[in-house]
Amino acid sequence: MERELALEIVRVTEAAALASAQWMGRGKKNEADEAATNAMRKMFDSVNMDGIVVIGEGELDEAPMLYIGERLGTGNGPKVDIAVDPLEGTNIVAKGHNNAMAVIAIADKGTLLHAPDMYMEKIAVGKNAAGLINLLDPIEKTIDIVAKANNKRIQDLTVIIQERDRHEELIDRIRAKGARVKLFGDGDVGAAIATALPHTGVDLFVGIGGAPEGVISAAAIKALGGDMQARLVPYSPEEEKRCRKMGLKDPRQVLMLNDLVSGDDAIFAATGVSSGELLNGVRFLGGDLAETDSIVMRSKTKTVRYIKAHHHLESKPHLIMNI
Repeated sequence: MERELALEIVRVTEAAALASAQWMGRGKKNEADEAATNAMRKMFDSVNMDGIVVIGEGELDEAPMLYIGERLGTGNGPKVDIAVDPLEGTNIVAKGHNNAMAVIAIADKGTLLHAPDMYMEKIAVGKNAAGLINLLDPIEKTIDIVAKANNKRIQDLTVIIQERDRHEELIDRIRAKGARVKLFGDGDVGAAIATALPHTGVDLFVGIGGAPEGVISAAAIKALGGDMQARLVPYSPEEEKRCRKMGLKDPRQVLMLNDLVSGDDAIFAATGVSSGELLNGVRFLGGDLAETDSIVMRSKTKTVRYIKAHHHLESKPHLIMNI
C-alpha cells in the first residue's frame, strides 16, 4: 500500500466524526450512525484505492450502512480489505458520553479476517507483554505475567473490561487477585488499543465483545507492537456454520494476532467523536469552525501520528445538517 493512504484514511474518519458529533446528546443513535456512514462513504469516493468492505455494518439489503462486499474508493490504486465502524459508540453519542470514535482499518487484499457479526472472546496487551499471553490461561496467571512484563506490582496493574453481566465472575476474580478494574460501557476498540499506548495506564484488556471490533483493534495493536488473541463465541448452529464458512474447522480455535491481520502492512485510523482515553472529541469552536483529534498508524513502519485539524464546515456541505 502507498504510504499516502494513511493520511487519506484520516480524512475519511474526520468526516464521519464531524457528521456524527452534531448528534451528540440528542438521544438519536440511528441518526448519528447514518450521518457518520454517509459522510464516510462520500469521502471514500475520493480515495485512490480499490477497496472492498470485509467488515462493515450489515449486508447489502441493510443500506444505508457500509455493507460487507461494498466497493469503496476510486477503483484505481492498491487493492485493499476495509474494516469500518463509522461510529463506534452509537449509544455513547446518543447519551452524550465519552469514548465514541469513527474508526477504519485497511490492509492488503485478503489479509483481514472476515469476522462475522457475532461475539468474540479477546485479550490484548502492549509491547512489553507481547508473545507472553495465552487466551486459555486463567486470568490470575495472565495478571502475573503482564505485571512482571510491565515491571508493576499486581496492585498497580489496570485491567480494562466491559461492564456487562457476562463478565461479573471475571471481574470478581480480577479484583480478588488484587489488580485494578477499569470498567467501560461501549466502545471496545478504544479499550483494546489503550493497552498498547503507555499514557493510558491500561495494561490488559479482556472479555467478550464484537468480533468485527476485534479485527479492527488487531490492526492498531499490530502497528503499536502489542499482542492480541481471540476466539469466536458462536451461540447457535447458524453461527457455527458461518464460522466454518470462513474456513475455521474449529469455530472456537484460538486466533493469534497474525490470524486476525495476516499481512505486514495494515493502516488504522480513528477520529474522536467524544473525548476519551485515546482522543479528544470534536469541538465546535463557534461560527463554522470545528476541531478534530485523530490518530493514524501503520504496521509496516510502526509510525504513529496524532493529527489535530481545524475544519470550516461551510466548505464541507456534505457535513452540514439541519437538525
